[in-house]
Amino acid sequence: MLTFTKRPAQPQAALAEAAGLRWLAEASASVVEVVDADGVSITTVGVDTQLPTPDAAFKAGEELATIHLAGAPAFGSPPLGWAGPNYIGTQEQACLSTSTWGRFYTEQRVLPFARRARRRNHLTEHALWVVEAACDVIRELPDEVPPARIHGDLWFGNLLFGSDGPIFIDPAAHGGHPETDLAMLDVFGAPYLDEIRAGYLSINPLPAGWRERTPMHQLHPLAVHAASFGPNYGVELFQAAKATLKLLD
Repeated sequence: MLTFTKRPAQPQAALAEAAGLRWLAEASASVVEVVDADGVSITTVGVDTQLPTPDAAFKAGEELATIHLAGAPAFGSPPLGWAGPNYIGTQEQACLSTSTWGRFYTEQRVLPFARRARRRNHLTEHALWVVEAACDVIRELPDEVPPARIHGDLWFGNLLFGSDGPIFIDPAAHGGHPETDLAMLDVFGAPYLDEIRAGYLSINPLPAGWRERTPMHQLHPLAVHAASFGPNYGVELFQAAKATLKLLD
């Protein structure tokens, strides 16, 4: 059996990833299988990657929707049975059950990273003010959907295509909003994104206006990148926050 092993530097990151993968895999066979994990490493079944096709992308959307529909106990809830840290990439983030999505998303996902970006001069003072203003509005939004079981770090590099179809890897799994995963796929672009969306909507239709809400759901990954990688992402975060304010005005 082909396997892949990695050794994250962050404390318990391997176990956190394993918990997330196993939680997602309860709902779909299109999640990479965990072979073994301990405090320093995680081994998964290897994926013989291939170029994506429209059919495989459509299948990825179907499987993502199926995972989301498996649900979560609350917005912000970690994978069941996991009480350790939650990571997005190498960055630790809170993962605490919260009464509403707006409170969870702003307080645990967007603002901590946006403020870190400001401290590192990767975001201007005015841009942070705009992000905070957008979060003030988001925090008060009514919940339109129940908590979904989301991947949480679904940029295109974490969606592989193998001989048996799509495979999801390397999650930051938690109870969240289903539109967030789709929006993250759109941050850097994903191959056959329209086919992924079509497959998704064939299983789980989203509330009207979901495409227009994409910038709101991109605030988190853009804030993470602004904090981690520099001011170019701070500009993108600022633009997404402005678009969010305009949308919700």
